Amino acid sequence: MPLPRLSSPTPRLLLRALALALAPPRRPSSPPLPIGFASPRLAVRAAAPAPLRAVLPLRVGIVCGGPSAERGVSLNSARSVLDHIQGQDLVVSCYYIDSGMNAFAISPAQLYSNTPSDFDFKLESLAQGFHSLSDFAEHLATNVDIAFPVIHGKFGEDGGIQELLEKAKVPFVGTPSKECQHAFDKHSASLELDKQGFLTVPNLLVEKDKLATSELEAWFQTVNLSKEKGKVIVKPARAGSSIGVVVAYGVNDAAQKAEEIISEGIDDKVIIEVFLEGGTEFTAIVVDVGIANNSEPVVLLPTEVELQPSSSSDTKEDTIFNYRRKYLPTRQVVYHTPPRFPAEVIDCIRKGISLLFRRLGLHDFARIDGWFLPSVSSLPSAENSEKFGNTKYGTVLFTDINLISGMEQTSFLFQQASAVGFSHSRILRTVIQHACSRFPSLVPCNNAWTALSRKLQSSKQAEAIHKGTSKQKVFVIFGGDTSERQVSLMSGTNVWLNLQGFDDLDVTPCLLAPANGYFSSHDQDFSAISREVWTLPYSLVLRHTTEEVYAACVEASEPERVEITSRLREQVMNELGPALSKHDWFAGFDIAYEEPVKYSLQQWINHVKESGAVVFIAVHGGIGEDGTIQTLLESAGVPYTGPGPIASRTCMNKVATSLAVDHLTSYGVRTIPKDVRATEEVLKYSLVDIWNGLIAKLQTETVCVKPAHDGCSTGVARLCCPKDLEVYTNALRSKYQRLPANCLYRAHGVIEMPVPPPESLIFEPFIETDEIIISNKLENGSARHLVWKGENDWLEITVGVVGKRGKMHSLNPSITVKESGDILSLEEKFQGGTGINLTPPPPTIMSEDALQRCKRSIEIMANSLGLEGFSRIDAFVNVRSGEVLLIEVNTVPGMTPSTVLIHQALAEEPPVYPHKFFRTLLDLAFERTK
Repeated sequence: MPLPRLSSPTPRLLLRALALALAPPRRPSSPPLPIGFASPRLAVRAAAPAPLRAVLPLRVGIVCGGPSAERGVSLNSARSVLDHIQGQDLVVSCYYIDSGMNAFAISPAQLYSNTPSDFDFKLESLAQGFHSLSDFAEHLATNVDIAFPVIHGKFGEDGGIQELLEKAKVPFVGTPSKECQHAFDKHSASLELDKQGFLTVPNLLVEKDKLATSELEAWFQTVNLSKEKGKVIVKPARAGSSIGVVVAYGVNDAAQKAEEIISEGIDDKVIIEVFLEGGTEFTAIVVDVGIANNSEPVVLLPTEVELQPSSSSDTKEDTIFNYRRKYLPTRQVVYHTPPRFPAEVIDCIRKGISLLFRRLGLHDFARIDGWFLPSVSSLPSAENSEKFGNTKYGTVLFTDINLISGMEQTSFLFQQASAVGFSHSRILRTVIQHACSRFPSLVPCNNAWTALSRKLQSSKQAEAIHKGTSKQKVFVIFGGDTSERQVSLMSGTNVWLNLQGFDDLDVTPCLLAPANGYFSSHDQDFSAISREVWTLPYSLVLRHTTEEVYAACVEASEPERVEITSRLREQVMNELGPALSKHDWFAGFDIAYEEPVKYSLQQWINHVKESGAVVFIAVHGGIGEDGTIQTLLESAGVPYTGPGPIASRTCMNKVATSLAVDHLTSYGVRTIPKDVRATEEVLKYSLVDIWNGLIAKLQTETVCVKPAHDGCSTGVARLCCPKDLEVYTNALRSKYQRLPANCLYRAHGVIEMPVPPPESLIFEPFIETDEIIISNKLENGSARHLVWKGENDWLEITVGVVGKRGKMHSLNPSITVKESGDILSLEEKFQGGTGINLTPPPPTIMSEDALQRCKRSIEIMANSLGLEGFSRIDAFVNVRSGEVLLIEVNTVPGMTPSTVLIHQALAEEPPVYPHKFFRTLLDLAFERTK
């Protein structure tokens, strides 16, 4: 393919033009005004007479962040709330409280950051700050109608933010401060539960500087546990997201782990409680549907949390529902909604949570966790048969009250709500509207909001009738059978939810799965094109893993399980419906129950063609990126997103990619030398000989190893010696799902491994890059800033390219700051709370001239490879010259809620928000057919 001429215009205004041309489906994209600059509209609003109120939307202030280790989860929750409530009838302002308890008004764009670390150090220059929290509360009192706190853990759920809002007389969603204080502290909550007549887990409170081993020994004896080996859970009394929760064995181990939690600053109060051997954890969402302050809680369908057996490489502490299992989509945990408990047990759970909600004085919504202990197990000190929680099948105990439940896209809130007829938007708006109804001063606002919502809905319906009722069918396909399938599920779910907001689209999520399912041996042959595709109803998409989605599809054809689920769903909806219908604002349920439909891959393609649909490909790796799906769709004449078969096939093979751009040296593009070896060969021959051969051939001291056809950091590791190679190959041979942190010579995080092992491995020289760190705030008040020594001029970047074939446009590159180790881990890419992305590269690191040269090189490379639609290129860049050293090209890049592609689209001028970005990619799929 000939090189594009440098003088030919690149479509740098492509995204801008498309963004401006596309009317937003329901989300405004303008950032909030800086504090101190009054909006004429807001000024009129404040002084407007009552009749004018009817034409104004409700103003909601999302408050996220906070001082706890859960602020990354808070950011994810806030982003999800913003995505699903914003519209012409509801305007959202975003606020952030940093770890130092400083409040800021932030742009909605900042909610799409991967982590708070992305912008924490830039807040003083990037956002508008408040002098104090009191000033912040006063601002809210005049600029929002109601606040929606989305701060998890300290200050968010312990009554801190609530007390601040109460003093400023700011209406807010959720439970009042006093009740939060009692419910959030696990020890005081346990005492209150016991007082209220509920069974509780035997526990002991340990406070800072008050730990007495003798007292701990006495408690072990009281609950009949061995002082040497008795198994207990040690956890902070005031923290969430399972942060700091560990298993301990015996008095000494328990004391040591309690001291570690305290010394690490997680909390200065620690709970030690009996490990419920043989028990099963559950969690349930409860929503208040009462009128005004007359509580009428309804518990949705609870979820059973099934922990999978740990692999031989896992530590014994990994036998609990910890932070990693909760927020990473791996097969270490499986959720079942509703639980696989007897009906009497589920009824007991729902009744108990409803009682707790009332007795603890909770408001609007909450999530309550607990355990079901079958009768074959024993519960120490639970001999009181009169207490609530005893059933003929076993014991039900409630352990944790979550005042602000997680609201990430596939969180328990949305899983359980969708199972009983609520979309993301409808459940969130229901919670907000109920909160408004509790404040007499907000009744006019709520009535006006309801009237405006109905007017807009009627207008949309009239417009649809005028234009005709037909919508463009879109199928979003995700899943697959590679190690990237869980990230694919996250990507596909995010694309599906974003495209749903467009009134002219009919979007169907689809799961690509092996024909024999995910539950046969890892040794099964995935090489043949034997696949099936399931079209999914709304509630089945919101699962933790592809395996869960598949199991739910299969379960939908099992009469006994279907009957149980249907009965429970009907029971909950019969409780919700009559209560909510008493409220003028309730717009009804908006998710109908549907069954999944299974097709062979070819049958599905025929169905897509007959529907006149376009396919949004979100399948990472395997047949999603090697050109297979693209070839099948192209043969059927079906439009699809992303590059065509030839470019996909080339870029899937990292060696072929390097060869395809090897002639671009004069355009500032270079490639890294590679040594490709069959995995079977590496496992068979002398590792010392292999190592010496690699070092000699690649002219390097340390080696980067990666699977030839996997992405998302799966199996990518830095090897420094033959021993590292031995550890890595043993993991492949034993088919470990992951390498534990720090098992290699250099410090690193957990490395997810490809299972089954790849057919071939690529070895490359490990490229040393300049370290970038974020400075701490100095005592003299100096702001945090980037510290970069610039010793060798090379940094790692990732950059999205978007456009038509031959006219690809480079977005602004992102530099990733790795928080630990040398390889960007799966967590740092996809889990909230880790990793820092700098988009675009700061001018203190990379000059504008070098940046533009880098982008030109990226565009030349993309056009030379024949890319179209969109892709992501990973490379090293010389920050002085802009020269690019190619790592790999991803033709189906990650599209998760905080992916760097979204950061880069938001860095365009004007910013392109996620829903418009994905719509742009969809429109490019249509363009290729013209």
